[in-house]
Amino acid sequence: MQSGDNFCYICVGTTKNMQAFNILLITMAVLAVVVFVALFFVDAGYGMLIDRKWGKTISNKAGWVVMEAPVFILMTALWLMSDRRCEIVPLCFLFLFQLHYFQRAFVFPFLLKGRGRMPISIIAMGIVFNTINAAMQGGWIFYLSPAEMYSPEWLATPQFVIGVIVFFAGMFINMQSDYIIRHLRKEGDTKHYIPYGGMFRWVSSANYFGEFVEWVGFAVLTWSWSGAVFALWTFANLAPRAVSLRKRYEAEFGDEFRRLHRKSIIPFIF
Repeated sequence: MQSGDNFCYICVGTTKNMQAFNILLITMAVLAVVVFVALFFVDAGYGMLIDRKWGKTISNKAGWVVMEAPVFILMTALWLMSDRRCEIVPLCFLFLFQLHYFQRAFVFPFLLKGRGRMPISIIAMGIVFNTINAAMQGGWIFYLSPAEMYSPEWLATPQFVIGVIVFFAGMFINMQSDYIIRHLRKEGDTKHYIPYGGMFRWVSSANYFGEFVEWVGFAVLTWSWSGAVFALWTFANLAPRAVSLRKRYEAEFGDEFRRLHRKSIIPFIF
């Protein structure tokens, strides 16, 4: 086969891969809308909304590790197998992505207090989504994005600079909110309390707001459809849950909570 034929073969292969990738993104975007609607009728049964109808449970500490570790591991594997593993911009994307998931899989679970439980069914669904998401983000960053797109000059673009700022702002809000929630109870206490401080001044699920902001920042700094679909999924998954939690606070604390005039997840909006 001549060099020209080799080039055509590579182009055809890349085009087919890109078409399959675009179908995956479209499918995931449609599923995100379906999940968003469904979660207004069925609460995901973990945390404050835990429900036995979701089946057998395990320790929430173990659950978070098992659910979040696969995306960290798969993203690492996709990076190591890529010809772009030494390029500075993909490395920056990898660092930011893995920074979140290292904290979520290997730090956050061991900071949890109490003896909370998590349904195995919820964990299984989380693993499936995280695996697909790693394929979306890693597939774009390390394999399918145009070779010239993420040159070192990308680090000086408005997309990258603004995206990084938004990403770290979201991470700070998320971690600060988790800290506030963890310290609502003393050891052995099982009561629920209204969280105060940080972004809880404006929303009842400030931790979810922070996570959503994080992935909006990631979508901006990568300027990719894969990042945008992930941000969409984050909102589709967390927004209905935030609404359910807000209703739970209202039912449990009544006027004490209602007079705070908090939104569910987006300050002043939703």
